[in-house]
Amino acid sequence: MNPIKVMVNGLPGNVTQMIATHILRDDALALLPYSLTGPDIASDQVVVENETIELIRPDRRDASIMAIKDTYGPFISIDFTHPAAVNSNARFYCTHGLPFVMGTTGGDRQELHDTITKSSVSAVVAPNMARQIVGLQAMLAHGAENFPELFQGYTLEVRESHQQGKADTSGTAKTVVGYFNAMGVDFSDDRIQKERDPEVQKQQWGIPEAYLGGHGWHTYTLTSPDGTAVFELKHNINGREIYVEGTVRAIRYLEKQIREGVQGRIFTMIDVLKAT
Repeated sequence: MNPIKVMVNGLPGNVTQMIATHILRDDALALLPYSLTGPDIASDQVVVENETIELIRPDRRDASIMAIKDTYGPFISIDFTHPAAVNSNARFYCTHGLPFVMGTTGGDRQELHDTITKSSVSAVVAPNMARQIVGLQAMLAHGAENFPELFQGYTLEVRESHQQGKADTSGTAKTVVGYFNAMGVDFSDDRIQKERDPEVQKQQWGIPEAYLGGHGWHTYTLTSPDGTAVFELKHNINGREIYVEGTVRAIRYLEKQIREGVQGRIFTMIDVLKAT
């Protein structure tokens, strides 16, 4: 079978460089030497594993993508860019018939859903690409569906910490809050405590210095009305390897759906998890 062709967008970001590196080392995948990037990126190219990748800013992408499609044929796009670009990027992919895997959080998620389902493009969209965290979310989803009053009256505290460059509140934290809402907890996303200060992360959270530039620490604390019962859920991830591994699985899953002729569908990492 021919390698799955992949275009990794969002270079020279840290996550995308790791994904690009993995693809270059995987014989079942083939990396296109192009990447859509943001308007603030000054460089015209980036080198990954001795491979030069041309960076395409928004003002050139419509013209460039036609030539890329003519040269390489069908391929899957990977989107780890910026929350502000979520909806415009999705419209771009759908307009040009580019199936994609999107790990970018933020944006108008309902608009994102509508853009995909009204197009001929299928995509894997997930605020978290880590399979293990997605599995944990699936367990919480089961609880939300089957035990709607499990934590009725409980108070919830949510603390999340990510690298300084992450602009928005964790999409994973918001998803988990939604499950607890369904289990009877009164809590809104704007009460999530977001930490982005490296000194605070190091001194107060105890996050290893080596991972201040790339981590995702989350703690959810539920307390009963009288304070006699406390439940705590925690998932702390250092580095980005866990997300890269999940993204590669999402690529393979989406390619299979495309071969089977699926169009206009949104898949989640739970779909990927069930298939692997």
